[in-house]
Amino acid sequence: MTTSPIERAADQFVTALAQWRVERGMTKKQLAARMGFDPSYVSHVEGRRHKPTEDFARRAEAVLGAGGAIWQRFQEYDELRHARGSALHRDPPVPVQWLPPGTGLVVEREIAELTYVGGGYRCRVIRSLYNAGVEPVTRYLVKISVDRYPSDPAGSNRHHRENPLTFEEMDVSAMAGEGDAAEPMQWRVKLDRDAAKELWLLFANERGQFPLYPGERTTIEYAYTVGEEKWGQWFQRAVRLPTRQLTVRLNFPQSFEPQVWGVEVSLAAEVPVRSPLERRNEGGRAIFEWSTDQPLLNARYRLEWRFRGADAPRYDEVGPPEPPALPRASHRMRGIGIIQRGSDLLRQRARHFQLPREGPAARETVTRLLTSLAQLEDLHEFSKGVGLAAPQIGLPVAAAVVRPPEREIQPVVLLNPRVVGESRDGDEQYEGCLSFFDYRGLVARSLRIEVEHARFDGTRVVTVFERALARLISHEIDHLEGRLYVDRMEPDAKLLPIAQYQQSGQPWDY
Repeated sequence: MTTSPIERAADQFVTALAQWRVERGMTKKQLAARMGFDPSYVSHVEGRRHKPTEDFARRAEAVLGAGGAIWQRFQEYDELRHARGSALHRDPPVPVQWLPPGTGLVVEREIAELTYVGGGYRCRVIRSLYNAGVEPVTRYLVKISVDRYPSDPAGSNRHHRENPLTFEEMDVSAMAGEGDAAEPMQWRVKLDRDAAKELWLLFANERGQFPLYPGERTTIEYAYTVGEEKWGQWFQRAVRLPTRQLTVRLNFPQSFEPQVWGVEVSLAAEVPVRSPLERRNEGGRAIFEWSTDQPLLNARYRLEWRFRGADAPRYDEVGPPEPPALPRASHRMRGIGIIQRGSDLLRQRARHFQLPREGPAARETVTRLLTSLAQLEDLHEFSKGVGLAAPQIGLPVAAAVVRPPEREIQPVVLLNPRVVGESRDGDEQYEGCLSFFDYRGLVARSLRIEVEHARFDGTRVVTVFERALARLISHEIDHLEGRLYVDRMEPDAKLLPIAQYQQSGQPWDY
């Protein structure tokens, strides 16, 4: 039976709601109670007897922590719903102060500014905090990471090993409160690595402690410096706490002739930011600003740039040379929607389908994977075979397809797979990855594996795979478990740039 686009969008919203509710182990009544609704309300929405409202969708997203998936489905439904009618019939405004019971610290506003000055970058972050929990807050975790060459992970890792970021050069400072009431904050190191630091900012100093008690608000401000030789062409903000408003600002010399753009990375996709950046020029400086009043929990918002001015810092001194006339292989993969290494989605365990109930959603996912696979084969000759997992196209579900080296064989479809047996005999072969396609790495794997996986009707079967197909299948199951092939390499093993790899276009040798 044919359904209208608005009915399909409503079904997709309900499916997302039910999937995340089951994933979080909640009954309909439990979810309704957490959202502050009548016990039967969620049941009515999932049964399509009630239409979801904006308030309902926001509360469901907040309680279930769906990484924007529920909210995105509601927006798609809401846009279609109101395209046919007047804006005067929209839902009443959402009570912006509503929070799920038990919510702890909330960021009511964040302003993050990166300024280039004196051969380095000074990062300054201001956060307005509200303690919506039941316990006093005595410390606040800050995460700082640098990546000089994000498109060249091996070169960047080597660079930071040789030039580690140090606390001495960072000149960290932190304050809590505003105006005359501001207090300096002491800080303590939690993590100290070459390119990553984690600090506890303490609500304390030599004069005593000043915890943030339940129901109270304060503003914290912290800042640090990183030299231009250690900072890449990106500035990213990760939304780790419920956040009401986010503003990101870049401040560069006009003479650098900066060009800036933004990317939003969520559990569902990596897309351009949904509102344009604003630019203004002041006193020889080019200031770029981007804001959102709806930052998604667990999303990452990244501003990237390039400098065209002759006196601007250069970013091309490190990394394997690329033929100037050809785009990087990873750029071609990104161009057809393949999520690249660095996305949180590739490090998360994929959610299993609830079959057979979610059979239609599983079929839709497999269709999308096969469509992407066909696009891939138009871009590259995969003589060793090729696989693609759902997280690589922005879908956090346990599905993958694998095309064997023999082209006449149909692709293998894997739903909710897990390895239940493997041989002691193994070998080492160079592998590539569509999400990390500029390099190859030597990986040891078993020559024979037994995989339990599901059919669309929910029945489970065990299939044996050997040699090349076993390697391909293992690689994709790793993706569904949040693992990349580089995690299986020996600690001292080196990645090989594709330009130096001598086995392109050849099958694995057995």
